[in-house]
Amino acid sequence: MSAPLIEITDAVVYRGNTRVFDGFNLTLAQNESTAILGPNGAGKTTLLKLLTRELYPLWREFPVVRILGQERGDIWSLRSQLGIISNDLHEQYSPTVCGEEVVLSGFFASVGVWGHQRVDREQRLQAREILGRLGIEDLAQRAFGSLSTGQQRRLLMARALANDPPNLVLDEPTSGLDLSATFQYLQVMRELISSGHTLILVTHHIHEIPPEISRVVLLNKGRVWADGPKNEVLTPENLSELYGVDVSLVDSGGWYQAVPA
Repeated sequence: MSAPLIEITDAVVYRGNTRVFDGFNLTLAQNESTAILGPNGAGKTTLLKLLTRELYPLWREFPVVRILGQERGDIWSLRSQLGIISNDLHEQYSPTVCGEEVVLSGFFASVGVWGHQRVDREQRLQAREILGRLGIEDLAQRAFGSLSTGQQRRLLMARALANDPPNLVLDEPTSGLDLSATFQYLQVMRELISSGHTLILVTHHIHEIPPEISRVVLLNKGRVWADGPKNEVLTPENLSELYGVDVSLVDSGGWYQAVPA
């Protein structure tokens, strides 16, 4: 039996002087795409920083955070098994780096390609194949800073796919995108799930959740507020209570949208 993708047990986590998690528990399996949804301040950013090991829980006698069974070490050492696309990573890229170098940096888990990193011919061919698969080969030689947010996000998706990891964590992937770019990105997500990838989607946008995602976890005030099959968790009653406003849900072909009740 394979190890869980993510296993967090009784985690106590501070950001500055604020205790965000107090006995937080969450287990996410491989081969089960999941959306983690919650309002601002629910703990989504803290969860992401736990996964990227930018934050650490208070010490316990037992392992508190395991990623693919690994308790310690650099998360980027797992890049062949887990790709992470976050807003923090997006903001770290130099505006002058070209699109192809963004993708190539995925092979080294770095931000950009540096002088000591040797890119071989096979890696360049793989990078170009990924750019073509995502329909963005025309971005290969364009500067990152000259691109739209949607184009930049698709380059970061290409970067995450450089090592062909079976698992991907996406942080609010369509935030800041226009309608066309949003639909294109959501289609890429659907294709990845259909091809066997496991997606963990961290968001507060209900419309980002593709029909192929089967499980939804609702976070609220640093705890798991609800967890289960999407059709049981995403209900008007749950969302109204979670967000403190009357919510009605529209379901169109497996896509959900929240509207005022």
